[in-house]
Amino acid sequence: MSTIKTLPILLLLLLSSCGSSITVYSDYDKSVDFSQYKTYSFNKNAIDRVQISSLDKRRILHAIETELGKKGMTKSENPDLLVGIFTKEKEQVDVSTYYGGWGYGWGYGWGGYGYPYRGWGGYPYWGGYPYVSTETEGTLFIDFVDTKKNELIWQGEGVGYLNHDRSQKEAVINEFVSKILMQYPPVLEKNSKN
Repeated sequence: MSTIKTLPILLLLLLSSCGSSITVYSDYDKSVDFSQYKTYSFNKNAIDRVQISSLDKRRILHAIETELGKKGMTKSENPDLLVGIFTKEKEQVDVSTYYGGWGYGWGYGWGGYGYPYRGWGGYPYWGGYPYVSTETEGTLFIDFVDTKKNELIWQGEGVGYLNHDRSQKEAVINEFVSKILMQYPPVLEKNSKN
């Protein structure tokens, strides 16, 4: 009876550990003063080359606009920065074997009703059932290019598992963009002189 009571708790722990996990990285030019950048525009040429649906492109660009707006940046026809995106995805295939655990049941085993190695109550001794699962790992890059120098000054990258459920797609994209842009502007290390 205690097993039945603990089952919902174990299921809840399992489900809570399956939450989305996005890892972010960023790289930047350490010689740049990022406080000078106040305006941006999207790099149409770079965005047009991205091979995802136009719906997802719009979702990503809208999320970037929202996050940069929170940082006090505005879109402009004469921008300080050009913002570009790049995406890639990789299919992950996991093959495992499900044994179903040990227990009583009809099948081959040791002892039991009937033949010495077959009958009710035996323990199975053969392999389990193959279980194949696939997940798509996606990577989103966000690039900031200084328009005066025409140089990449900052790049953010987010890596995580994609959800193809349309009802959750926008939330996943927003989470990717939000976590990546938490890294911008970079916190510059101050040189300490002793």
